[in-house]
Amino acid sequence: MKEKLYTLQTPIYEIGNRITDDHKEGLKHLRLTTIQDLLYHFPTRYADMREVAGASTLQVGQAVTIYGVMEKVSVRRSFKGHIPMTESVVADNSGTVRCVWFNQAYIGKMYPNGTKVKVAGIIHEDQPVGKAGKKGFFLSNPTIERATSTIPESQSGLFAPTTETEFLTPVYRETKGVSSLYLYSLIKKVVQTGFLESIKDPIPPHILEKLHLPVLKDALLYIHFPKNENLTIAARKRFAFEEIFFLQLKQYQEKVEAKHSLAYPISFDKKTIQAFIKSFPFKPTSAQLQAIDSILKDIARKEPMSRLLEGDVGSGKTFVAAVIAYAIIHTIQNKGTQPLQIAYMAPTEILAKQHFESFISYFKHTNIEIGLLTSSGCAKFPSKSDPSSYTSVSRAQLLTWLQDGRVSIVIGTHALIQKQVAFSRLALVIIDEQHRFGVKQRKALAQSKKGTGKNKELPHLLSMTATPIPRTLALTIFGDLDITVIDTMPKERKKIITEIIPNSKRKEIYESIRKELQSGKQVYVICPRIDEQDEEEAQKRMLKSVKEEAKHLAEDIFPEFIVDIIHSKMKKEEKEEVMQDFLDKKSDILVATSVIEVGINVPNATVIIIEHADRFGLAQLHQLRGRVGRREYQSYCYLFTESKGEMTTKRLQALVTAKNGFELAEQDMMARGIGTLMDGKQWGISDLAMEAIKNPKLVEIARDESREVLDTDPLLTKYPLLKETLEKRAKVHME
Repeated sequence: MKEKLYTLQTPIYEIGNRITDDHKEGLKHLRLTTIQDLLYHFPTRYADMREVAGASTLQVGQAVTIYGVMEKVSVRRSFKGHIPMTESVVADNSGTVRCVWFNQAYIGKMYPNGTKVKVAGIIHEDQPVGKAGKKGFFLSNPTIERATSTIPESQSGLFAPTTETEFLTPVYRETKGVSSLYLYSLIKKVVQTGFLESIKDPIPPHILEKLHLPVLKDALLYIHFPKNENLTIAARKRFAFEEIFFLQLKQYQEKVEAKHSLAYPISFDKKTIQAFIKSFPFKPTSAQLQAIDSILKDIARKEPMSRLLEGDVGSGKTFVAAVIAYAIIHTIQNKGTQPLQIAYMAPTEILAKQHFESFISYFKHTNIEIGLLTSSGCAKFPSKSDPSSYTSVSRAQLLTWLQDGRVSIVIGTHALIQKQVAFSRLALVIIDEQHRFGVKQRKALAQSKKGTGKNKELPHLLSMTATPIPRTLALTIFGDLDITVIDTMPKERKKIITEIIPNSKRKEIYESIRKELQSGKQVYVICPRIDEQDEEEAQKRMLKSVKEEAKHLAEDIFPEFIVDIIHSKMKKEEKEEVMQDFLDKKSDILVATSVIEVGINVPNATVIIIEHADRFGLAQLHQLRGRVGRREYQSYCYLFTESKGEMTTKRLQALVTAKNGFELAEQDMMARGIGTLMDGKQWGISDLAMEAIKNPKLVEIARDESREVLDTDPLLTKYPLLKETLEKRAKVHME
């Protein structure tokens, strides 16, 4: 019988004889569909056999491997009845430790009482046991395999034999129906077929040699079947470099393509712009003025601008965008030409509406036509009778005005990039918190339905973010963009009073919050979870959830006030409605997950409570805190934590003393790792690459190598496999 030939795109179900529906569902949840997905599902850590511990010497948080015997094996369901689980005690000569495998009932059948096993995992604190109420320890979903060697009786515990040569056992991210051990067995099966012998490496050999990195075949073996730490480190370094290298290639391609395009010629009158700035009732900060100056210099050039504007919540990025928009629309142009246009894209309808209202206020004395276009079909236009107000118009009418050039500024959501939206002369695209918006998207947005096809001119791009991004991450993610930072806040902004609150002072804080609510102000409450916790999570730590906390606050603490909830599992329309209700003061307290981290401006909200604050990164806490303090009112941020550790206190104290979010982002990156600072999925980057970004040297090398390759061979004709891989990765990220 002819042996089946695998490719990287072979579906996983073709390699496993016993892939059940539960397995398929679990693999789908982990986004593993092909052999390539499987091979690139790297271990999150390794269980080290040299960390072998006796059951009597365990400590919370310790990564251990225990050799012992399975006792009191039972298969049951959790207290809510819907989570199958295996529970057992693993005993060695020094004591016992409880082990629980959630969603893995088969463990009980495979490892019955009396089986010698090796289990590895992280030690958690168990619930109080015994009459004295002493706390014990337990392992949650530890890796498990049979201990095949004879274990010397002379040792104090059932330790590994000294003849063992391979110390590290990979531990993979798992989910319901798919254990780390199961993933390991699938990967092992792929390797045993000899598939890796035929795999081709997309990275040019001279780069691997120059950086002393292993080829792809060896790196996959080292990372999944490690023989020692050095080889594993080399493999991880290779894959981290690979991902950053491909990102840099893509970014540099975008930068070159943008530079070879033409923008609309823009010249402006400085006196007119200065008069517009002076018309505002506040004095801009020096950082705002410097940002305006940098951007104006960019848009005066022939090639399109590609710039990222970073600034804390409330630092005045929208004002900067308004000044640039005014400068473009009031450009000195040839007689008879239509005015230039600007598209301003926001992540949500409610935020788009807020920007629309702000721009109407900014431009009410200028005769500049502004439109609002959202995916729900909402279309707005300034009122002729009252320039500071607006009225509804038909979507078709607004689209016609856009195509004719009557509307100079259109603000909206992703509805702006729909095919039926056409512009007359689009000169600038402003993207608010939409971090990736490349040349292709800009071309699509600038496409005209008039004439023979696409406009030749590529619009300028101004991307804005309130997310504090460390420099190395910015260089990686935004390699094609120049970066401007607004690092000072307006003087009239009151500093948010931030306090770390122990549980003993909870009642006292609730009373001070009641006074804020009674005066008509509003409150955010942030929880790390959405639903009631399952038994596994409950065993680890009692974490507050949005639904439980909302019920508790509404019934027990603030029954006289209206409590609402918002979280990521709600539909987009539901979230928009809840936020609009909160903005309209139909609710007083909004209990949420970090979904409101980047959100709308609710000027009346003056208090934010963050439960289990130690569970969030510093930069994330800073952004959450930015939801309050949006007006002249004094605002407060209360950080509740049950942790009494010195490191936790010191880390949270940094939030109280730090000057800005960028300082916090750098601290967080070095202390906790960039994977906890930012969600890798947001950027299309693996956790491994996110962590590697902590290494500025690696980022710089990847940038240099990618530019050298493209400068000498722009079309990658010498590197067909590199070109093919780059195109495939770009396609996946776009999907």
